[in-house]
Amino acid sequence: MKTFWVTVALLAMTASAWGSYRNDAVEVQIKTDQGRELPFYPAKGDGRQQTRLYAEAVKGDNYRIFIHNKTGRRVGVVVAVDGRNIISGQKSWLKSNEQMYILEPYGSGEFTGWRSGDDKVNRFYFTTADDSYAAAFNDESALGVIAVAAFPEVRRVDPPVEFYREQSWRGAGAAAPSMAKQAKKAESMADSAGTGYGHEEYSPVTRVEFEAEKTAMQKVLIKYEWRETLCQNGIISCRTPKHPGNRLWDNGGYAPPPPGRG
Repeated sequence: MKTFWVTVALLAMTASAWGSYRNDAVEVQIKTDQGRELPFYPAKGDGRQQTRLYAEAVKGDNYRIFIHNKTGRRVGVVVAVDGRNIISGQKSWLKSNEQMYILEPYGSGEFTGWRSGDDKVNRFYFTTADDSYAAAFNDESALGVIAVAAFPEVRRVDPPVEFYREQSWRGAGAAAPSMAKQAKKAESMADSAGTGYGHEEYSPVTRVEFEAEKTAMQKVLIKYEWRETLCQNGIISCRTPKHPGNRLWDNGGYAPPPPGRG
């Protein structure tokens, strides 16, 4: 039985606060500290248990991720930002053996930053790719993606036996990239959005025992981009409206016939 985390202040939240994305398992919403809810735009590649969405990021905004469990079972959620698990900071593959937060049946959680202790996080904020937390680890493999994978708790008849399992680390000893590859990488990241490791904030958690099923019941992948990128890619319409003209200035100089008369 693995030990996971549940945020103390979140269990009293109700489902009434939700509204952006819904399905049978979880609801996901992203809000900035200014109260702006990020609108979602559908992307290609949806499957039965996976949803892909676009969202518009505003540079410098702190943001938080809301997740609501719509099921009657305890659910563990693996949350990854820019491909990094928000609890451990390690590269995430959205697997059931990763560090996760636990949501009670029909419960909700608000996740505001990278967990840096049992009682603190460092806030999420939208920033340039080179300033992102992932870039500090030389990792752009999932830059600009907020991912949520929901795993239901294993149903058991007998009380489970407690055990603990260490996290595995990957990628140790990788060869350093060449100067040409580094330059190409910097160029590709120049206009990308990422999430930074922001100011510290009080956020207590308690540890609970939880055994997750191996397969996620739902995955939600949100690709956040700057507005200009969404415009260029045709995700949102950004055409400048035509100037309506000035009714006292831009006339033809003559009186037109009344409507209905040629």
